[in-house]
Amino acid sequence: MISPLITVITVSFNAERYIEQTVKSVLAQTWRPVEYIIVDGGSMDGTQSIINRYRDHCAHVVMEKDDGIADAMNKGLSLAKGDYVIFLHADDYFINDHCLRDAIAFMDENTDILACRIQFGKRQKVFKPRGFNFWMYLKTGVYHQGALCRRSLINRLGGFDKQFRVVMDYDFFLRAYRHGVRLVKAPLILTLMRDEGISTRQDWKSMKLRFDEERRVHTKNTRSPFFRFLYKVYWNFYLPYRQLVYTIKNGKRPLNFWK
Repeated sequence: MISPLITVITVSFNAERYIEQTVKSVLAQTWRPVEYIIVDGGSMDGTQSIINRYRDHCAHVVMEKDDGIADAMNKGLSLAKGDYVIFLHADDYFINDHCLRDAIAFMDENTDILACRIQFGKRQKVFKPRGFNFWMYLKTGVYHQGALCRRSLINRLGGFDKQFRVVMDYDFFLRAYRHGVRLVKAPLILTLMRDEGISTRQDWKSMKLRFDEERRVHTKNTRSPFFRFLYKVYWNFYLPYRQLVYTIKNGKRPLNFWK
């Protein structure tokens, strides 16, 4: 079994409701060594005072305005020294005190990304990563809250693209897939992801933002005529499908669907 240094990076903004549970779940991990970095984007509620209680247990704490989540993630990454990095944001937490140790047992020296399961939302539904296969070209198959990524790989691929406000993780994992990195799936639950973050909101405005960014990820990451055609067909069918699902679920057609 390898013994990597793990860097956990938490990005927060006005997260006083949940940040303490996130921090405690990191500090309680039985795996050592762990390097903990918190990047707060200038919270105006009680988040920073909560973080300050645990400052002595963190390798780095950054409190300043940022240019979005991807920018904050890159700030944390620039300070990281770990062999592997996991991003555990302020509305997520590790599922138990030994889950990080249990996950690392599935690694070997050649593992670039270890993809674990996550629990999601109030119903705590379990999501299993698909990993890297053809479907990655359409939707992400990895959940960043459950992914331990080799730090040198993230740096080699250029970190996270700040043009994306929501799906910067999908953009990164698609790039990683296209570069042929080695991903290993671990059959265990690593974290719980709440359903209140920007990437999980179910109002149409938030959903449309996510879809628009996914389409831009597709455009950014292909030059192939085949994939340009595939994406054109995909989006011509996928958006009406999501519109239908939204209409059935909410009893009304979303406004400005095609804009």
